[in-house]
Amino acid sequence: MKIDSLGRALALQLAAGRLAVGTGALFATRPALQALGFGETDAAGRALARVLGARDLAVGGLTIASRGDREALRAITLAAAALDAADTVAFALALRDPQLRRAAVGGAVSAGAAAGAGLWAWRRLG
Repeated sequence: MKIDSLGRALALQLAAGRLAVGTGALFATRPALQALGFGETDAAGRALARVLGARDLAVGGLTIASRGDREALRAITLAAAALDAADTVAFALALRDPQLRRAAVGGAVSAGAAAGAGLWAWRRLG
């Protein structure tokens, strides 16, 4: 079965964004966290950001690698949307902390949009 071009394009665009965020979080952790609205972080916060950056690099890479296989692309797109939905919940929970509010709002909005876009791409790929 042919791969839907719009679904594929969106999945790949989401992967590119994931690769960019993951690269920043893993290799330029402090500037990336500041760009995302986080204030100063301790070593534990930076380590967690690096772990999540590595996750984003892995998922983005898997998406790119599966670009020619509709079923594989569809599966990784759904997995990525699930991760984005979980990130949305995590950012929503962070809204309770006044020190994290700026990052939490931006994160919840962007992760929620990515989850919705990922689900749309997943459906198109089906």
